Amino acid sequence: MTARAELAVIGGSGLYALLDDATEHVVDTPYGPPSDPITVATVGDRTVAFLPRHGRNHRFPPHKIPYRANLWALRALGVRQILAPCAVGGLRAELGPGSFVIPDQLIDRTSGRIQTFYDDGAVHVNFADPYCPVGRRTLESAATSNEIATTTSGAMVVIEGPRFSTRAESRWFTRIGGAVVNMTGYPEAVLARELALCYSTIALVTDLDAGVEGDQGVTQEEVFRVFGENTARLRGLLMDALATIPLDRDCPCSHALDGLKLPIDLP
Repeated sequence: MTARAELAVIGGSGLYALLDDATEHVVDTPYGPPSDPITVATVGDRTVAFLPRHGRNHRFPPHKIPYRANLWALRALGVRQILAPCAVGGLRAELGPGSFVIPDQLIDRTSGRIQTFYDDGAVHVNFADPYCPVGRRTLESAATSNEIATTTSGAMVVIEGPRFSTRAESRWFTRIGGAVVNMTGYPEAVLARELALCYSTIALVTDLDAGVEGDQGVTQEEVFRVFGENTARLRGLLMDALATIPLDRDCPCSHALDGLKLPIDLP
């Protein structure tokens, strides 16, 4: 029998496992298999699913992640609220390695990624505010409880990758209002909205982006090192958020598909 889960965490670079005493579930979707089998466990009195975005051995680069399969699989398990931690580069000098940011906006600079479930029929979802306000407030509260200083606003610029930004690109991202830069936050966020899921992200800054300061530029080794040094702090924050996020939804995300004629049957 397939497990049911109320909440989910999609883990980013360096976060490949989260839950203790979890059972593993393979979920089929119309879009192929998700990045990895989904693990499900109990956190307090809640049932939580975990899915490593890149796969447990980091086999999927940002532009090859099966985003549609991932979101579909979680919804098929019953998930309606998602917390999505990720690694980011800081675009402002004060957002150095080890900083935490809860973005409130997103700037899409990807190209060529499939970004919708609705290939047939005209379905246009509201995406003015890409993150769930309830999820964001819960993450803010969990950060405070864990004594983690957190920047609670700012735009996340999502680039195609897998390369890092040039200095000129990095400076431009700052000029257009970006606070942090990432490679996986889109289309994940909009696909969640298209399934009327609540989606919130907590971003761990692993480096200052190339155009901010320094002579070396960003390296993969640096990103993984800083993420590893902060994994315990991030895990504690997430576990608190999972235990306290309200399960009754009455946020805009839950009404994203109200009044829309859907060309697909949702799980």
